[in-house]
Amino acid sequence: MNLSEESVIKALSTVIEPDFKKDLVSLNMIRNIVIEGNNLSFTVVLTTPACPLKDRIDRECREAIALHFESKPEVKIEMIAEVISNRSDKLVLPGVRNIIAVISGKGGVGKSTVAANLAVGLSAAGAKVGLLDADIHGPSVPLMFGIHETPEIREEEGKQWMVPLERHGIKLMSIGFMVDPDQAIVWRGPMISSALRQFVSETDWGELDYLVLDMPPGTGDIHLTMAQIIPLSGVVIVTTPQEVATADAVKSAMMFEMMPNKVPVIGIVENMSWFTPEELPGSRYLIFGKGGGQFLAAKTGAPLLAQVPLIMSVRDGADKGLPAVMDSAGEAYTVFVDLAKEVARRLSILSAERNIEQNA
Repeated sequence: MNLSEESVIKALSTVIEPDFKKDLVSLNMIRNIVIEGNNLSFTVVLTTPACPLKDRIDRECREAIALHFESKPEVKIEMIAEVISNRSDKLVLPGVRNIIAVISGKGGVGKSTVAANLAVGLSAAGAKVGLLDADIHGPSVPLMFGIHETPEIREEEGKQWMVPLERHGIKLMSIGFMVDPDQAIVWRGPMISSALRQFVSETDWGELDYLVLDMPPGTGDIHLTMAQIIPLSGVVIVTTPQEVATADAVKSAMMFEMMPNKVPVIGIVENMSWFTPEELPGSRYLIFGKGGGQFLAAKTGAPLLAQVPLIMSVRDGADKGLPAVMDSAGEAYTVFVDLAKEVARRLSILSAERNIEQNA
């Protein structure tokens, strides 16, 4: 077969995207085919920069070209991403493609730690990411990102906008930026709802691939407000293996099931799954029990995305304003990077399925 744009498209039409079960050509993932002699270059457009199947797709494209052309052309593949969104309502946060709520049934399970590392993990993969600290009574973002400045207010066309602070490539907003770190925020529901509406509608978030919401624990006013004003793409539920944590987490999942606009559960993260002492690297101590994540996954019908060990560096990094995923040599790095990739992957699948339903 001669090397031409038509023959290259034919060859690449045999490469199946693993998640969508269709070939790359029909999915419009192949762009910019350039042929110069026996040199071939083209672009593969992924649905997220955090795609965990990137290497597999690259390999199968090269294998398809080698199989179809006896001349064995030199192949150069550029991988780019166009993050897909299932949002039809662009009135709220029009520049944000996907909105992920990180929730838990009870406090103290590491929800904010997971939200922070998820946001940084997505950003490290090349996505544009924001993190909104929606836990008004117990904001954690200022400490976890080591930033205690007051956001700038700018005026445009007679309207005032808050400009998110930025750290580690993430756009950040938290009530903790507005008050003294030691000040207790003793607000009733209407005041909390008003503040959250401002964080959403009066903050210049700009263009984002993902906005991560660090929600407060439990089920209450804040959850109802956020579900009403923000078109959520999905939720990630954080629990520990402990039964008391999973029991409350089930209630949080059911709350989003009861919403008028049903919000899908992207998956479950089991935090503090085990502890391994440095002097006993082959041992695992199940301090909070076991099986909680699997139980919650079975109960909600959502996958168990990650099991995060109880690691000193995770706590230490959070206290120092350095999310653990930033330390590529750290024990928790791979866990959180894989979590970010899997959340992005599953969100892409959910978005594609929603778009198909909406266009049917």
